[in-house]
Amino acid sequence: MKIPLILRKHSGWWLSLLLIVFTLAAGAQTKSLRKSPPLTPGTPESAGMSSERVARIDVMLQEKIDKGVIPGAVALVARNGRIVYHKAFGTSDTPSGKKMEANDIFRIASQTKAITSTAVMMLWEEGKFSLDDPISKYIPEFKNPRVLQSFRYSDTSYTTIPAVREITIRHLLTHTSGIGYGAIDGDERFRLIFGKAGIIDAFTTENELIADNVKKLARMPLHHQPGEKYTYGEGLDVLGYFIEIMSGIPFDQFLRTRLFDPLGMNDTWFYLPQEKAGRLVKVQVPDGNGSWKPMEAAAFFDPGYPVSGARTFFSGGAGLSSTARDYATFLQMYLNGGELNGVRILSRTTVETILANQVGDLFQSPDRYYGLAFGVLTAAGEAKGGKGSEGLFDWGGYFNTQYFADPVEKTIGILMKQTQGTSGDDTEMKFRLLIGQAIDD
Repeated sequence: MKIPLILRKHSGWWLSLLLIVFTLAAGAQTKSLRKSPPLTPGTPESAGMSSERVARIDVMLQEKIDKGVIPGAVALVARNGRIVYHKAFGTSDTPSGKKMEANDIFRIASQTKAITSTAVMMLWEEGKFSLDDPISKYIPEFKNPRVLQSFRYSDTSYTTIPAVREITIRHLLTHTSGIGYGAIDGDERFRLIFGKAGIIDAFTTENELIADNVKKLARMPLHHQPGEKYTYGEGLDVLGYFIEIMSGIPFDQFLRTRLFDPLGMNDTWFYLPQEKAGRLVKVQVPDGNGSWKPMEAAAFFDPGYPVSGARTFFSGGAGLSSTARDYATFLQMYLNGGELNGVRILSRTTVETILANQVGDLFQSPDRYYGLAFGVLTAAGEAKGGKGSEGLFDWGGYFNTQYFADPVEKTIGILMKQTQGTSGDDTEMKFRLLIGQAIDD
C-alpha cells in the first residue's frame, strides 16, 4: 500500500490509526446462527400480560409524584422481546417545569458496572487472559497489595499489612478485591484516605485519565484480604483501564465499536454529544418546601457531567449515561443468551458463567448472590414474593435508577429517576411487584 506524502510526514498518527483499525477489525463482533429481533413495541396482550393490570403502574407512579416522593420517572416493561410499556411521568427539571420524556437520558452510575463487566468477558472469550490472573500481570502497580491495619483520625496516617494473595480479575469483577470507594465509602477511614490521595470515585469534568486514577488507586490500602469479603468499590474502574490495555484502544471506543453500535445503543455515552445534551435529566433533591431543586456540586457529583468539561475520564464503575430503552436492549441481549439481531456479543455458556454464584456466601444475603456482573435472585428470594423468579438478575445506580431481567418470565423492568436525599421512595419495590402481577398467560 502506498502511503500518501502527507501521512508519511505524520507517520506516528498514521500508524496509530492503522493499529486502531486493525484492532477493531480483529475483534469485531461475530454473526450468530440465531437472529433474535430487536426490541419492538407491542401490546401487553401480545406478550402475555394484562393491559388493565399494567395500567396500575401509571397509578402508582403518578401517586408518588403527587405526594412528592419523586419528581419524575421513566418506566419501561418488556416481555418476550416486546416493549409493552414505556412512559414518562412528572418533570425532569422541576423549577423550569420541563416535562419528563420517555427518551430522556439519565446518569446511570453503577449500572455502568454490568456493561464494563460484559466488556471484560468479551475479551476473556477471546482467550486474552484468565479470570484468576493477578491484575498486577497487566497493571504492575497492583503488585504486592496491602491491607489497612490501623488508622489515626488526627492526621489520617495509617499502617498496613501485606496482603496474603494478589488481587485477581475475578476479585475485581465480584467486589471481593478489598478495594473500596472514597467519598461514598461506608467506612469513614477510606473516605479520608482516598480524599487525601485525590482518588476520583465516579466521574469528573477535569482533564483526568482513568490510567492515572487507577495507578493512584493501586497504592491505596485494601479493606480486607482479597477474596475474603464482599466490599462494593472501584474494582470496575480498574477493569476499565484493563480493557484499554488488553484491547489497545481507549475504553470509550471499545464500548462504542464492540457493544453499543452493534446493539444499537445510540443514546449511551460517557460524554453526551451536544445534540443529545438537552435530553439529560437533572439530578434533583428536595428543596425544603415540598418541591424539588437541582442538586448542587458535591465531592462525588459534578453537575456539568456528562455534558461539559475535558471529556477524558471514562469510569468503568459509574460513568455512563443512558436511556431506559438502551438499557433494556442491553438486558435483552442477556435474556437471548448473549445475542441480539443476529450479532453475537457473548456465548450462551459465558452468560451462564456470568450469572452463576461467584462469591459463595460472601454477599451475605439468602435472597441473592453475586455473579460476575449482577446480583441474582435465589430460590429463597423468589419464595418471599414480589421480587421475580429464581435467576432474575438486577442492580441499580446511585442517582436512583433500577433494573431487572427475569430469564424465566422473559421480562425486563427499567425504572429511571434522578434524585438524592429522598425518603420513603418504594417505587422500585412496587414497580417490580406490579410487573409480576400483570403476567397473564
